[in-house]
Amino acid sequence: MFEQAFKNIDDILHKDAGCTSELDYTEQSSWLLFLKYLDALERERAMEAELEGRKYDWLLQKKYRWESWAAPKKKGGAFDHDKALTGPDLIDFVDDQLFPYLEGFKRRASGPQTLEYKIGEIFGEIGNKIRSGYNLRDVIERVDELRFGTSAEKHELSHLYEAKVRNMGNAGRNGGEYYTPRPLIRAMIQVVDPQIGETIYDGACGSAGFLCEAFDHLRSNKKLSTKDAKTLQEKTFYGQEKKGLAYVIGVMNMILHGIEAPNIIHANTLGQNLNDIQQKTRRPSCWPTRRSAARSARKSSRTSPSRPARPRSCSCSTSSACSSPVGARPS
Repeated sequence: MFEQAFKNIDDILHKDAGCTSELDYTEQSSWLLFLKYLDALERERAMEAELEGRKYDWLLQKKYRWESWAAPKKKGGAFDHDKALTGPDLIDFVDDQLFPYLEGFKRRASGPQTLEYKIGEIFGEIGNKIRSGYNLRDVIERVDELRFGTSAEKHELSHLYEAKVRNMGNAGRNGGEYYTPRPLIRAMIQVVDPQIGETIYDGACGSAGFLCEAFDHLRSNKKLSTKDAKTLQEKTFYGQEKKGLAYVIGVMNMILHGIEAPNIIHANTLGQNLNDIQQKTRRPSCWPTRRSAARSARKSSRTSPSRPARPRSCSCSTSSACSSPVGARPS
């Protein structure tokens, strides 16, 4: 279902004067997919709140919800073509009302690690390039056919979105800027074998392939508790990305994989002054967790008993034990 829908969307965008490459196809289909996914997420939350007997506060005002401007429905659930915006009216609404409203979430959000803030950042970085309102209407109707209700559907969506990111990387001058081959990423993650409770950071995360694969690796544990799931959502994955499009794709990639408010910052890692980072917020690169230190020690004792074990998170390239200063351990 998703694969054919993506192909149909690309065919429509190929005919539009504002979209000239695979990069444009991915970028423009991404913001529409994101809004459709956000609508499904909000509906799921609203249903849960109703079952629990509490009120749900919608993120988006009714005028800007998917069902209002993108895919209005009749009482029976059929698409309402009479109410649906199209042509120049649709372009005017998207460019002059929808995008400014969504970009404003960044100012209104309670903090940077919220879904509202991420919405504002996404729509502050990208813009609508589709010039024909009729083409945009056709794309919207294809996106509206997609369903994200089950885990299998969400998994298929994230898998095919990864394929779109790969195609975008191949279309760019430097494919690796957007896409690192997934077999390579999986091999690295299997070797590192991250555990729940450890922090995973990518200082140049691009489309967030490493973080998404690490999330899938950790989530594959069938015995995850509610606390573990919360830890994976909020306190495990961190990243930074310099370029705007890659940052947006990375955030949306993580959201489509199931991380609702990714801890990704739009910044140049190499441009940061380490002296500006307070000691209490640092995580020493050579300080292992108790579990990882024990695992490293066991592995070292099996392979080379006379050789001292290095912490698995150490980035030193020497064969001797790490002697880098680490300062005080954070609380």
